[in-house]
Amino acid sequence: MDRGVIIACDFSSRGELEEFLWMFGGRSLFLKVGMELFYSEGPDLVRKLKERGHSIFLDLKLHDIPNTVMRTMKVLSALRIDMCNVHGAGAVTMMRAAREGAGDSGIKLLAVTQLTSISEKQLRDELLIDGGMEDTVLKYGINAWEAGLDGVVCSTWEAEGIHRTCGQDFITVVPGIRLREDLTDDHSRVATPEEARKQGADYIVVGRSITKANDPVRAYERCLKEFL
Repeated sequence: MDRGVIIACDFSSRGELEEFLWMFGGRSLFLKVGMELFYSEGPDLVRKLKERGHSIFLDLKLHDIPNTVMRTMKVLSALRIDMCNVHGAGAVTMMRAAREGAGDSGIKLLAVTQLTSISEKQLRDELLIDGGMEDTVLKYGINAWEAGLDGVVCSTWEAEGIHRTCGQDFITVVPGIRLREDLTDDHSRVATPEEARKQGADYIVVGRSITKANDPVRAYERCLKEFL
């Protein structure tokens, strides 16, 4: 299983992104393009980034009726992205439709289990899910595996259980990663790159600890050193 550090490009415009990428001097990176940047700049931005040799995790968290998700995945597949995700809450039928829409494009298709901003208390009190965080994430992972997806997005603390149940080849992509001295911000289930490595995560997604650092390149290199 390949492992790597994905940079969360949570910028509002292409200009901000280009200013950030300039510091890396043309180096090929694994970039996460989320809703803000995708809705601001559109699919052409993704095409340009791919042409420049970057790997792309398109983080749109598709969650709709199965037919809509299937047709949307067909459109996104044409962008030659490397990863994309759907919401595990859409259940097995929707995830199977996403798999069908991706076809033989080679996209690694992931299911979002629970956002790392969601706490155990919110899971119980606001979402009315009584199974607990670990059991809920594991069940969503099992559903994704049964639907033929390639892996899940989960917190560091569920990665080991996902691998134990769904297999070592089932990808775990872990957001909510911070360097030790950084604030947790709006994530409640956070970890350092080193902790994610010890828990068996395959990929970590790092945003503000790199993009808001005084020296983003140095912060990225530190994440690589601690995780790989």
